[in-house]
Amino acid sequence: MAERLKAEKKNLAFAKLNNCPTSPRKMRLVADLIRGKKIEMALAILRFNQKEASRRLEKLLMSAIANWEAKNEDANIEDADLFIKEIRVDGGTMLKRLRPAPQGRAHRIRKRSNHVTLVLGSNNNVES
Repeated sequence: MAERLKAEKKNLAFAKLNNCPTSPRKMRLVADLIRGKKIEMALAILRFNQKEASRRLEKLLMSAIANWEAKNEDANIEDADLFIKEIRVDGGTMLKRLRPAPQGRAHRIRKRSNHVTLVLGSNNNVES
């Protein structure tokens, strides 16, 4: 069982982005565009998308690709047929600020952040 799990994890590479100062809702809009896509297609989508979250996800995807290359040193990235197996956007910490309101009151402003986990999978079994 342990050997089988180890062999399955050999084809995976992941990258994490913690405490990104963008709301999770805005990040999920971009993450949904690339979920399940091949990495070439995902990079093209992120490069030409105008949202700020796409710049951060593009950098995260490049990091995941570099992690895959470090794990599989002698493997060719074109032969591996990499795709985005899983991308998860979770809520992070919230900065709570107060904004003055009329008649001496105050309104709470919540500045949200998020955590993104990106997992790459390989369709072909690459021997290393």
